Amino acid sequence: MRVLILDGHPDSDRLTQSLLDAYEEGLPPGTRVARLAVRDLDFDPNLRRGYETIQEWEPDLHLLWQAMLAADHIVLGFPLWWGAEPARLKGLWDRLILPAKAFSVAEGALMPDPMLAGRSVDMIVTMDTPPLLYRLVMRDPLGARMGWQVLGYCGLDPIRRIYLGRVREGEAERNMPRWRRRLHGAAATALRLRRRPTARRIAVEAQERET
Repeated sequence: MRVLILDGHPDSDRLTQSLLDAYEEGLPPGTRVARLAVRDLDFDPNLRRGYETIQEWEPDLHLLWQAMLAADHIVLGFPLWWGAEPARLKGLWDRLILPAKAFSVAEGALMPDPMLAGRSVDMIVTMDTPPLLYRLVMRDPLGARMGWQVLGYCGLDPIRRIYLGRVREGEAERNMPRWRRRLHGAAATALRLRRRPTARRIAVEAQERET
């Protein structure tokens, strides 16, 4: 299994990094791991003109894209800030998820043709909201958006949402042993996730090799 671990925290040596370390520790022997951090990627996070004029990718975006294409499973970690991912990670989606790259939409079609199918995701999110409250009372808006309008829109499926909180007032330190066990378990079972059929994936990868 090939795994891409993507750290979406804008700062290093934070809780997100420690949690991703714990996840990596739990991966089965023989797993091939690529690890990148959004903060280390050199790119403009501002999609300046929408799709009216496509901005050329910087070299680091090409690097990340190739790592995504090579992966069977993607592990994404970030903190929840004001109900969403940090700004630079949001900017990454704006720049990276492009028509004819991550999805295509036929004229008159209601739904896209996802071009990243065949890959699963574990999304590790830290928050100060109690996760049960976030899911049941707030109705998990982040999970819905990522599942329908961002990652799932491109065919990434299934997306396991691992919400860890609360993180303030010493609770992260108290909960870390339990969280580590949970992440070890998620990593150990990642290979068994049922991914979408890979016919599109094979075609996309063949096209990428030709360009």
